Amino acid sequence: MLAVYKKELRGYLTSMIGYVFIAFVLAIVGVYFTAYNLTSAYPEFGVTLSAVSFVFLIITPVLTMRILAEEKKQRTDQLLFTAPVSVWKIVCGKYLGMVTILFIPMAIICTYPLIMGKYGTISYPMAYTAIFGFFLMGCGNIAVGLFLSSITESQIIAAVLTFAVLFICNVIQGIESFIAQTASASLISILIMAVILCLIIYRMTKDTLVTIIAGLVMAGTAIGLFLWKSSLFEGAIQKFMEIFNITGHFDGFVGGVLDMSGIVYMVSIILIFVFLTVQSIQKRRWS
Repeated sequence: MLAVYKKELRGYLTSMIGYVFIAFVLAIVGVYFTAYNLTSAYPEFGVTLSAVSFVFLIITPVLTMRILAEEKKQRTDQLLFTAPVSVWKIVCGKYLGMVTILFIPMAIICTYPLIMGKYGTISYPMAYTAIFGFFLMGCGNIAVGLFLSSITESQIIAAVLTFAVLFICNVIQGIESFIAQTASASLISILIMAVILCLIIYRMTKDTLVTIIAGLVMAGTAIGLFLWKSSLFEGAIQKFMEIFNITGHFDGFVGGVLDMSGIVYMVSIILIFVFLTVQSIQKRRWS
């Protein structure tokens, strides 16, 4: 794993991708930091980080698009399958390489509250709790991009998919407001998601029978529960969609609260998508 980690880190630091990522994060955070905290003398650094959370929408696809898609396109992924290292260690090495690139601008950003302290009184625990939450959110976004890069051999498609998924996660709260909280609206939404999930299953397995069975099970279960107790579906789709609200789980850190539920959520996102990446590679390994 260490060899893979060093290789990926060296690759980012000997190409423009790593430096573009670092420069872009620092530039955007620097502009907002200057406007909010220095010019306007606003004492809460967490609010500044909340305002620039959109930066991950733009820069995460750039960082993650080539990590596995390029190897798949150039057929160098065959080396992964024959390497004397487990797929888990290979994926973790690649992921930690990207996290290290994220850590570099975060380490510089850690000096911003110290600069603010020179001009007034601020709460350092609040500021560094927000920075910690911002870093965790970035790690979660990178894990999503890592997985999406593993399911295609096109860097462009990987970047577009990553942007689309992260964009939806960022606006999910607004989407919730357009959906009625009635039981029937939730049932229709769940059936639509079941169809989308079936398409994903077919894309990954190419097995029509498995896809049909999965679709019938999901649709039958949803309709059966609705007929049995429709009240279970009232507001259910909003609760389900809230799971994907990555930015929403960062809000607790902005206020200086070391939110354990937020930490568990971010860590879960990381573990789930790293696991899915491993399974995606394993599938190609044995196909």
